[in-house]
Amino acid sequence: MIWCGDKPEPAFSEPWHAQVFAITVALNEAGHFEWSAWAERFGATLKAHGLAKELDGGEDYFNAWLETLEGFLAETGMAEVGALQHLKTAWTEAYLSTPHGQPVRLNPEA
Repeated sequence: MIWCGDKPEPAFSEPWHAQVFAITVALNEAGHFEWSAWAERFGATLKAHGLAKELDGGEDYFNAWLETLEGFLAETGMAEVGALQHLKTAWTEAYLSTPHGQPVRLNPEA
């Protein structure tokens, strides 16, 4: 939490922002990459996205973070591109078919 005045403000605007950040930090702490290498790759992704439009530091920032992480996982062999795409598709389908206010659940068989 970030404190602003008397009330704490969330450090992340969406739960998935915190989750993708935590996964990246855990991979770094487990020795899968140096933080300086991550920062360089992420900076390149932000720069590429920033050429098309001004980034607002929220959703677009974490989409770029996720894109960088997915690329890193694929390049290092820690995840297959097809498996990542399958999970993204399954998540999108689950999200779109879940009634508002209900938890989204992935079908492990999908």
